[in-house]
Amino acid sequence: MSAPSVLVYRSADGVDAYVRAVSSATPMEIVEIERLGVQGSFIKDLSKRMDVATSRFFTILGVPKATAEKKAAAGERVTGRGGQAAVGMIKLLGIAQAIADNSMAPEAKGFDAAHWLGQWIERPQPALGGRKPADLIDTPTGVEVVARLLGSIESGAYQ
Repeated sequence: MSAPSVLVYRSADGVDAYVRAVSSATPMEIVEIERLGVQGSFIKDLSKRMDVATSRFFTILGVPKATAEKKAAAGERVTGRGGQAAVGMIKLLGIAQAIADNSMAPEAKGFDAAHWLGQWIERPQPALGGRKPADLIDTPTGVEVVARLLGSIESGAYQ
């Protein structure tokens, strides 16, 4: 049995292409990405794509700014908790994009899910006891809670 190939982020392909690839990856490929981490350059590019200040984005993911900047400059991966949080953010962005893609609303055509998610995670949510989704994304359970909340938005169960 061969090991799954790890998806590699290429800035030339863009953040959206990498998010789509990871969103459609097998569970074993996701495990490998979580173990190996994500490229520091991807985290910086994702923060720009989501229109969240890079320093704030590093805080959301629980990655020290100096570490993230060094890894991005050296072409290295962010591993551990910060890398897993970045994978969680990819998952959330994949969910937000799927919501837009599945919508029949005319406004959904051309909807910028990345920008929307970047703004939404910074807003306190009543369903989270007034917490911001951004304050939960640094843990796998927090990502799951936020993912469920996004799912309830799609189903119309969340007002």
